[in-house]
Amino acid sequence: MEVTRVYLIRHGQVEGHEEFRYNGHSDVDVTGIGRAQMSRLAGFLSGHAIGAVYSSDLKRALNGARIIARSLGLEEAGLSSLRELHLGRWEGLTKEEAVERYPEDKHFSFRSLAKGKLTGGESLDELRERVLPALNGIIKRHRGGHVCIVAHGGVNRVILCEAMGLPLENFFRIEQDYGCLNLIDYLRDSTAIVKMLNGGPNQELSAAKIY
Repeated sequence: MEVTRVYLIRHGQVEGHEEFRYNGHSDVDVTGIGRAQMSRLAGFLSGHAIGAVYSSDLKRALNGARIIARSLGLEEAGLSSLRELHLGRWEGLTKEEAVERYPEDKHFSFRSLAKGKLTGGESLDELRERVLPALNGIIKRHRGGHVCIVAHGGVNRVILCEAMGLPLENFFRIEQDYGCLNLIDYLRDSTAIVKMLNGGPNQELSAAKIY
């Protein structure tokens, strides 16, 4: 049976993470811990027959993809279609800063994103419409092979919801820690099987059984 395996990764810990800023398309970098998380994943993935490494073109993802790609003797490919959800006028702000600047947004809940969006930003449906064609193109291009994708929490959740047949209302019920690894097998008939979910720095990846 022909299987296309996708190693789906969230970028490492970002600068300013302790303030919980809404980065979205803001191009923040990763911390030393974030780079170490990618290096650890690179060591784990070096034992797998990965033929290509794709990434969001934002540097918090792209720099991690570069660490992984170089360990595999590959070149990373950055795609704008794999960028994080655009958060409109909240981009780069903490919630406190956003509400102070836009008091009319004080009752906004991110759980509303399945049906709405922030001014100037994207809804989850719009994120899905941007991400899934890019994913499907990657799968088609590498059918029957193994490929790594380094992206963002929001992007990964969209992909995982689709793989598990979940409506986007379940988006926030899927955890995606910094530097986590998800593993999805895509069969020829487009059936998706999630083999690993949110594996990462707090788990012994080297001991993970991947069939």
